[in-house]
Amino acid sequence: MKIIKRDGAIVSYDPGKIRTAIQKANNEVVKKEKISKEQIEEIIKYIEELNKPRILVEDIQDIIEEKLMQFGKYLLAKKYITYRYTRELVRKANTTDQSIKELIEGESEYWNNENSNKNAKVVTTQRDYLAGITSTDITRRFLLAEDIVKAHDAGIIHFHDADYFAQNALHNCELINLEDMLQNGTIINGVMIEKPHRFITAATIATQIILAVTSSSYGGATITLSHLAPFVRDSFNQYVKKYQERGFDEKTSERYAKQDIKKEIADGVQTFNYQVNSMTNTNGQAPFLSVCMYLGETEEYKEELAMIIEEFFHQRMIGFKNEKGVPVTPAFPKLLYILEEDNIQEDRKYYYLTELAAKCTAKRLVPDYISEKKMLELKIDKNGNGNCYPCMGCRSFLTPYVDSTTNKPKYYGRFNQGVVTINLVDVALSSDQNVERFWEIYEERLELCHRALQARHQRLSKATSDVAPILWQHGALARLPKGASIHDLLHDGYSTISLGYAGLYECVKYMTGHSHTDNGEGKEFALQVMQKLNDKCKQWKEKENIDYSVYGTPIEATTYKFAKCLKERFGTIEGITDRDYITNSYHIPVFEEIDAFSKLKLESEFQQLSPGGAISYIETPNLQNNIDAVLQVIRFIYDNIMYAELNTKSDYCQKCGFDGEILIDDNLEWYCPNCGNRDHDTLNVARRTCGYIGSNFWNKGRTQEIKERVLHIDNKDDEE
Repeated sequence: MKIIKRDGAIVSYDPGKIRTAIQKANNEVVKKEKISKEQIEEIIKYIEELNKPRILVEDIQDIIEEKLMQFGKYLLAKKYITYRYTRELVRKANTTDQSIKELIEGESEYWNNENSNKNAKVVTTQRDYLAGITSTDITRRFLLAEDIVKAHDAGIIHFHDADYFAQNALHNCELINLEDMLQNGTIINGVMIEKPHRFITAATIATQIILAVTSSSYGGATITLSHLAPFVRDSFNQYVKKYQERGFDEKTSERYAKQDIKKEIADGVQTFNYQVNSMTNTNGQAPFLSVCMYLGETEEYKEELAMIIEEFFHQRMIGFKNEKGVPVTPAFPKLLYILEEDNIQEDRKYYYLTELAAKCTAKRLVPDYISEKKMLELKIDKNGNGNCYPCMGCRSFLTPYVDSTTNKPKYYGRFNQGVVTINLVDVALSSDQNVERFWEIYEERLELCHRALQARHQRLSKATSDVAPILWQHGALARLPKGASIHDLLHDGYSTISLGYAGLYECVKYMTGHSHTDNGEGKEFALQVMQKLNDKCKQWKEKENIDYSVYGTPIEATTYKFAKCLKERFGTIEGITDRDYITNSYHIPVFEEIDAFSKLKLESEFQQLSPGGAISYIETPNLQNNIDAVLQVIRFIYDNIMYAELNTKSDYCQKCGFDGEILIDDNLEWYCPNCGNRDHDTLNVARRTCGYIGSNFWNKGRTQEIKERVLHIDNKDDEE
């Protein structure tokens, strides 16, 4: 018989633990209230004769209480209940205390690799984690239903960001309304910030806004460069005026002004990049920021926007210097480059920007690419119009929305309420390959996710604008009066809430024996699974007026947690649970051989069924000497898939100066192939983790996943 513990772990049955627990209660009562050894053995025999292959530890304790009462030992039963409750408190306290101890001592593999963009050894990160441990403890004991907590612990679902859930004011991701805040002014920390009149000032204020906003939320934030473009013209006009006042004619003044504005853009972009990467927000890291580059967002300031985009690419290709003064690949900000007619065709005016983007991708992994063409097809608003806009974090997209007052689309100023993810692999394995049972369990698990998402929504609905003035009062997300509820912003499609999913490949493989890439039985079943997610979100939305959306979860540490839980619950199953990770969202597994174009084309079908968030990628070798290949992939993305990226390698060894790919050995340890260096502190490694770039190394499961990635472009012709 196996015992399922509270944390989901499965251990062998041990009657000695029952004897010990009852005897401790026995010692607390007088002789006439004590139970005999024979009666203890009778209880144990009763439990064993149930012949259950698995039983919850709580069920065993319930049986013991009932038996003690049947023996007439009511005082003893009371003592046992008290003992049980005390042990529960001690266990929870010890779990929290132990987590804090491991974090502070800096020797925990979990904390050191929990987030590939956080260094758990530094004080600012530890402070965030310490607060998070407390929040998680409160969340588990007081704020979530017990069955949700148990399902989370068992890896059946994942309740994301419990370390921020205790506060009722924190949401997930957002598109910052930088235009409102810069054009109309804002207030940061009680200080009024008036409208800037120069680009470099606007760029600096933007970074201050980003820091304040990301300190008041916990996910990714996105700004768009089109909101900065008008200030380029303001600066240019000031330069023209300056030279004209010095007696230069208009033509000469404009010539000199163009030189000055180019220098100011370079300085402004450098300031922006320095600020964003050197600042630490209250989450203990640099802001998780994405920067959108979309020429189609502005006609009036398109020339100015193109100049800013060009400078961002130039500076990113140079890289940011590490402690040794060597330029390396930074994790942030992510760059989101929108592909459109004006920059995808070689004969178009802005094609030069796409060529720069390709070179930047080959060197520094960014930008990511969003196809305006495909997005306009997929993101249709209530007026029947297609919309194109950036994601909020690494992959989360808002749903189409039309402002009721203007009857125009609105995206900046909107946000996501949070995420709960279903483990599709567990659904499949729990069904024991019985398709009818699979759909029954799937229904039950989705309702569990629904209740967990409702808990998120209800927690956030208690917030007022006072809890984060930068968000709700001063323009980042709204301009509400003091004391106003944010409740209305949680309904009518203004914000989204995300039903995440993970492990589609393993789920389908177990149920059908095929990969979802087979264009047959496997793919058909996978599409049914995905459609079910969408149908549920639609059903919930219609009933509650909350914009539920399907989200291809970018699980990082959780991919390892899910894999461990699956092994504990179901053992090692070849091809399903025999790795230390499960596959992210709808992705083709990293070890499956497939060419780049087939992969993107096939995944585009699943991306359509993941409207709340999705990104696809291809794995490539070093393509810095094969930019034509990068451009070919970019054109394919434009025509075939909404959002995709290229994963190349961009590493550096500080000990020997090696500039190439840092490798992983069979023990999942990183090492320099040139000098053998294995010291993480002197290895600069950048890898796309699950939509964003990580640079602080990863847990065992994610490291194995990175090691097993196959190339989708071989680059052999170029090497020859």
